[in-house]
Amino acid sequence: GRLVDLAAEGGRWTRIGESLAADGAEEIDAEARLVTPPLVDCHLHLDASLTAGRPRWNESGTLIEGIQVWGELKPSLTEQDVFDRAHEIVRWSVAQGTLFIRAHADVSGENEAMVRGLLRLRDEVADLCTIQVTAFPQDGIFARDGDEEMLENAIRLGVDCVGGIPHYEPTSELGLREVHRVFELAKQHSRRIDVHCDETDDPNSRFLEVMADDTVKFGLGGRVTASHCTAMGSYEPYYSSKLHGFLRRAGINVVVNPYANSLIQGRLDVYPKRRGFAQLKELLAAGVNVSLGNDVIMDPWYSMGRADMIEAASLALHFTYMSGREEIPEMLRCATERGARTLAVEDEYGIEEGKPADLVVFEAPSAIEVLRLHASRRWVIRRGRVVAETTPARTTLLGEPVTFSPPGG
Repeated sequence: GRLVDLAAEGGRWTRIGESLAADGAEEIDAEARLVTPPLVDCHLHLDASLTAGRPRWNESGTLIEGIQVWGELKPSLTEQDVFDRAHEIVRWSVAQGTLFIRAHADVSGENEAMVRGLLRLRDEVADLCTIQVTAFPQDGIFARDGDEEMLENAIRLGVDCVGGIPHYEPTSELGLREVHRVFELAKQHSRRIDVHCDETDDPNSRFLEVMADDTVKFGLGGRVTASHCTAMGSYEPYYSSKLHGFLRRAGINVVVNPYANSLIQGRLDVYPKRRGFAQLKELLAAGVNVSLGNDVIMDPWYSMGRADMIEAASLALHFTYMSGREEIPEMLRCATERGARTLAVEDEYGIEEGKPADLVVFEAPSAIEVLRLHASRRWVIRRGRVVAETTPARTTLLGEPVTFSPPGG
């Protein structure tokens, strides 16, 4: 990377260059640390965050029991409760350099608290963090009367994206119908699309090709995201290679959610077990945009998590074999620039003159070291203002400092 000075005024980058002669009202000496645009969390169920243990624990840790527990909790949630928990996770996220989040609001069933709470959050924290809200029909839209209307109602309330879950419909016919309906609604209301697609180990779950075809037919290239796509971990090579071409042509974004998918996929396998990730490495090689999400944080599906996109990138690196010398920095791009492309915020993203002055200063000199060390975010800047600082941990052994870096490195 280059060593440059950055100057911001009025919340935007005004000058970028070597050895700028300027005096700032506030100055930071990054001392040659790595600086990137903000981290981007492309997939987060903020409405469920921090509910782990309510009304009971997910004892098995499975996806199905998680959905059952969530179904028991959902009717009692209030807009304020959703807002408060989600707001706390936004604080965790921003403190660790994530300034863009796409959140999913469950719009299945009677209770509108989830979507109303997240829409209020989006508007109230806009200065600190850019949030997009997806209307997510957790139970599908054709399995139960009224759920399709709830999805349409959420669009009227002002969500940014239309979501779906076709593989969860009672039959594949209804799944196909759901994909087409999601595209019709998005086109009609000029919204983006972000569908939970083929989040299963079933190699016959192939709604992603239908999404790719609809993306072309509806002229929505770049505006469509398929999240999870874990059935790809079970597709045979011929079908996979055909699918990669469809996805590139359609301009679909794929989001990998390493925490949940490393624990949910392959549960029913005897050994050897499939680990069921989307084919991140192969998709990137085929020219498909791939980005990352935290997905679940201390909720009915996942009792851990702390909203750290660098940890998410590191986990994805290990599960998708992205360990080549050039592949490791690419994983950091999946958590930054590629995420901005998924959310379509590139006009307001990037360390370039005229763009908003947002950035992260890592306690490490390079992308590889950031991922190796899970480096702390020394400073986080939003619109030219330092919003978060982390003082790095200091370790000594028999009184001598230990830096976890090779000598002379």
